[in-house]
Amino acid sequence: MEGRLSSVVTLAVFLVIAQSVALLLALPFVQADLEVFSDPGDVSNVLLYVGLILIMTGIILFVVKIKRERALKHLILGAFGLTTLMVFHVVIFLVLGYMGVDPDTAATVAFILGICLAIVVIVLLYKYPEWYVVDFVGVCVAAAVASILGISLLILPVFVLLILLAIYDAISVYKTKHMITLADAVTQERLPVLLVVPTKKGYSFRKQKSLKAQIEKKEERDATFMGLGDIVIPGVLVVSAFRWLPSSGGLGPFPNIFVAVFTLLGCLGGFLVLMRFVMKGNPQAGLPLMNGGAILGYLLSYLVFYPGDFTFGLI
Repeated sequence: MEGRLSSVVTLAVFLVIAQSVALLLALPFVQADLEVFSDPGDVSNVLLYVGLILIMTGIILFVVKIKRERALKHLILGAFGLTTLMVFHVVIFLVLGYMGVDPDTAATVAFILGICLAIVVIVLLYKYPEWYVVDFVGVCVAAAVASILGISLLILPVFVLLILLAIYDAISVYKTKHMITLADAVTQERLPVLLVVPTKKGYSFRKQKSLKAQIEKKEERDATFMGLGDIVIPGVLVVSAFRWLPSSGGLGPFPNIFVAVFTLLGCLGGFLVLMRFVMKGNPQAGLPLMNGGAILGYLLSYLVFYPGDFTFGLI
């Protein structure tokens, strides 16, 4: 029990770190023009994104069925390499800028160092995919994706995104159960799309057995797992609140920052409720509770920090 509790605390820390880093990356990403949608208020952007998720899910399930997981691994590692390159490049560029380095020089150095670090990350994931390597990369990627989507979507589309994906997550875990198949496939290939925290000393992710088989046999697992989507999707609302809500005209200076923080805390509250069910040993859909907590934290804090405004930033 002590190991499980410590794993829950560790996952909570990862959640807070990833979404906090997403907030810190928001303004640099805006300055770098990394928004992915030309019209951030268009709800059809969300429908397109959800459609792409469904298509990618279908492709992954097909690849697993025909037993070509190694090709899938190479594709995902390539995508993660590009994402980590982007994060490293932005962070190094900012650090060099604060040190007074010329912008052109800083950009060149940041790009070169970013490539080197991204290569190191990919090599480690390929050759030594231990749980702490997977978690480090997972947190970096989750922060980057949440930040990019958050600066690209206004509050209303984000609400639609969170609701649709919460419904999809519940169906995929409790009804079709294909999310369990996906989780099993990525753990077998040691891919960084799950956060992994051991509950027992000496645990090695490289020796992790089939999750699906363990669930079917009701075996006690040696680690607690959480999908990156459970961090990314509610994190989009955290970043969107910071990016798109007015920084003046509310209660005190920078009310948008406070709403973003309380949205994060709402997500954390949903996570803690979720973990009560996870501790019982059965797979659980994370997004219904975590998205719900984020939305509740957003709505309540909006009422406090933008008193008298009942639009909730949706229009």
